[in-house]
Amino acid sequence: MRGYSDRINHALAFAAKHHDTQVRKGLRMPYVTHAANVAVILCCYQCDEAIVVAGVLHDVIEDSVRDGFTPEDLADRIGAKFGSDVLETVLAVTRRRLDDDGIEMSKDDVKGDYLARLATASDSARWVCTAHNLHDAGTILADLRRTIEPSTVWSRGGLSRDSTLHWYRAVYDRLVAVQFSATILDELRGLVEALEVAPAGDAPAIR
Repeated sequence: MRGYSDRINHALAFAAKHHDTQVRKGLRMPYVTHAANVAVILCCYQCDEAIVVAGVLHDVIEDSVRDGFTPEDLADRIGAKFGSDVLETVLAVTRRRLDDDGIEMSKDDVKGDYLARLATASDSARWVCTAHNLHDAGTILADLRRTIEPSTVWSRGGLSRDSTLHWYRAVYDRLVAVQFSATILDELRGLVEALEVAPAGDAPAIR
């Protein structure tokens, strides 16, 4: 794999700035490592630079911890620095807290809204969605292999094993339903199936 372009490196620096001291749920590693891993996944599948940049920035609007920036401010900055194509992709994979009438949604409705919007999302957004969930699911499976207490892995972020499995299966099924057929989806299916049969003990090998 070739080195990152200046534009991708700029995006990584931008993500690092806005995720700042944020860490991954249930882990001590900097949150920006997730953005970098999503970029690696997209590069391995030879995605266009704009998709990789969007992959790096995909959580900035939703999860930025920098003071003084509203989601609208962050959207404006991303559009100005990285282009409207990148911004459109990032917005498509950003979970909305408010519905079209400005009413705050429940956690379940937020997830449902995210899945529903995949129907009108571009393939670029679907690539980013898949890579994001691929890295998250892969991290869980890898950690299940290493731990002697699987419950501590499943319960990260206050979630349960059932809710975690339900989410990854829902994402995969929705991507299939909207006819996203990129090869990366096969890898996500393998991870979902491996997690679904993972017992309280060691996780099985990835198929």
